[in-house]
Formats: sequence, C-alpha cells, structure tokens
Amino acid sequence: MTATIVKVLRKTRIMNMVIPITFFTSGLFINLAQLLLTLFIKPINKRLCRKIMYYLCYSLYSQLVFVADWWSSSTMKVYMDAEDEKKYAGNEHVLLVMNHSYEIDWLAGWMFTEKVGVLGNCKAYAKKVISYVPVIGWAWKFAEFVFLERSFDKDKEIISRQIKEVYDYPDPTWLLLSAEGTRFTPKKHEASVKFAINRGMPVLKHHLIPRTKGFTASLESLRNGCPAIYDINLVFKKDAKVSPTMSSLLNGQSVEGYMFVRRLPVKDIPVGEEQSAEWLQNLYREKDKILDSFHTTGSFFKTSGFKETEFKYYKRRLSTLLNFVGWAIVSMYLVIHYIVTALLLKNWIGLSVVFGILLIFYLLMEKAINMSKMSKASNYGAEAKTNSN
Repeated sequence: MTATIVKVLRKTRIMNMVIPITFFTSGLFINLAQLLLTLFIKPINKRLCRKIMYYLCYSLYSQLVFVADWWSSSTMKVYMDAEDEKKYAGNEHVLLVMNHSYEIDWLAGWMFTEKVGVLGNCKAYAKKVISYVPVIGWAWKFAEFVFLERSFDKDKEIISRQIKEVYDYPDPTWLLLSAEGTRFTPKKHEASVKFAINRGMPVLKHHLIPRTKGFTASLESLRNGCPAIYDINLVFKKDAKVSPTMSSLLNGQSVEGYMFVRRLPVKDIPVGEEQSAEWLQNLYREKDKILDSFHTTGSFFKTSGFKETEFKYYKRRLSTLLNFVGWAIVSMYLVIHYIVTALLLKNWIGLSVVFGILLIFYLLMEKAINMSKMSKASNYGAEAKTNSN
C-alpha cells in the first residue's frame, strides 16, 4: 500500500513542494522549541534539556532520512563485526571518522545512526558560518555542535571546551570528524597528491591527506569521555545507474550504498602530538586500501588485508515515516488554511506573503542541494593552507 502511494506521488511531483514546505515549517517550530528549552530549561536542568533536545533534533533530521529510506527507497549494506555491533553500536560515545567523497555521505551516515538509535545525538565539527543558517544551522547551534572558526589558536580552545560538553550528554553521542577538511574532488586530490609527494608521504588514491591538528587537539578530551572511534568507509558504485545526490533522492530515485565500519579503541591511540598525528595518517592509508579494494574487486576485503565480515541491511523504521507524515499534515494544513482564508477575505497582501514564503522555502531547498554538490564544495586551500597539516 505504502509503495503504491509513493509511486503515485512520484508521478505527480507534488512532493517536490511538500518536502521543503514540511522541512522548513517544522524546522522553525523546532528551532523555537529549542530556543525555549535553552532559555528556560537548560539553566535549571541541563540533562533534561538535552533529553528533550534529542527528540527535537531527531524529529528534524529524520525527515531527511525519510527521503532516503521511504521516498527514494534507498538502501545501505553495512559491514560491521557482529560482536562489535552487538556490544557497542548505539551504546557508547563515539568519534566518527568518515571519508568525505559524496554529496550525500552525511545522509548515509544519518541513515546508519538512525537505525542504531543515536540520530538525535549526532553532532559534527562544522564551520561557524553554518550556525547562522535558519532551521538546520540554528538546530545545530542549539544542539551544541562543535563550530570552528578556521583559526587554529581559537579552534583549539573551542574543541577542548565543546568536546567536554558533547560527551557530557546522558545518552550515547556520536561526533563526526571529516579529517580531510573538505569533500574529495579531482582538483583537490591533485593538490593533495602534490602535497604528499613534496612531504615524502604515501600518496592516497581515494582520499585527501587528512589534516591532523583538529584531531590531535581533540584527543585529550576524547580520552576522558569517548571510548571508541568508528572508522566509516562509505562507497557507492561508480557504474551505478543513479548518482548518489540529493537531487536523485528528492526525485524518488533509489541508490545503494556500501559501508564498512570498524571500532577502534581510543586507548590504543599513542600519546603525543606527532605520534597521534601519524596514527591518523596511517588510518587514512588503511582507509585508502579499503576503498581501493572495493573499487577494483567489488569487495572491501579482497585486497585490503582486512578480515571479511558479513553485511547487514538495516530495515527502515516506521518512526521516520510517521514523523514526516505528521509534520506534513500540520504544515500543509497551515499553508492551505491560510491560502483559503486569504482568498475568502480577498487578502491579496497576505496571499502574496504566503506564496513568497513558500517560494523562499523552495529556494532554500534548492540552495541546500546546490551547496551539497561536488562543484560547490569548499576549496581544499592553497598550498600554504595545505601545509597546516
């Protein structure tokens, strides 16, 4: 029944308007609730505030997981050691280290975290400017993301303070670090290769040379509150018929991702800035072997040297569907009610305002899609910046 409804909606393309209207309308309500929590509950009971904040963030993020899971029927094959999954996944504070290779790698990560019950407590290192963006940026700000100013002297203090806050949450919290600093593109990879050759470092085929300062600055705080790093290796097949982009998902086109997850105890990372920096470099060399094995053999394990594990499909959960449908009903009711009222009262100014707002929502969604595109990713930086590893 659900599949039939989805097929009909895809043909009408009505969801191209319903999704952005729902996301941004609900997002503003959620932002308001987050503001009230921060002003009135957090000073009295920080843990209660964070418990409620989890559900608010889940309600917002899961709408995008709905787009992947239900609207586009996309899937994810997750390879993870069974004992690690049983014992750890969803039950501990984690630092995620993930390759930054695709337009929707962040959403693939959200698909995984939603299935193991930590989506509402997912956080990331992000540029400070994002905190000023309505809905998603404001949500992240209230949820205590680690916002960086791209000045190491300032960021070192921010990292130390914010990580302590992040891992003080009552429930398992997963913090994403994109150590490459930006998304992989051929141009940035060329700069990364030149940098590696000039420094006498091994060249990476599928990653950029990681920037180690943020990682090493995080370690002291990590050791006190985070027992594990999850190394996530995400791949989409190069010859897939549908490109792994937000445009594809919003148009209802299905993609299939492949994810190999390893648990690495933080206690095994060597002490000392140089030693821990080299540990991260070695991690990315291992990640490069893992991705190279997949791209050349179709398997993460055949030529990477890592023990093969069985894959698992995590079933899409009803909660993401119900959450989206609930917000869609509320959002569309408000919009339609306002339009009908304005028409009956011949309130042309009010009608113009609501259509203007809807246009803004649509343009914001288009802007978000454009920002996620490879061509819109931030510059890897001039050589002077690259040398800041």
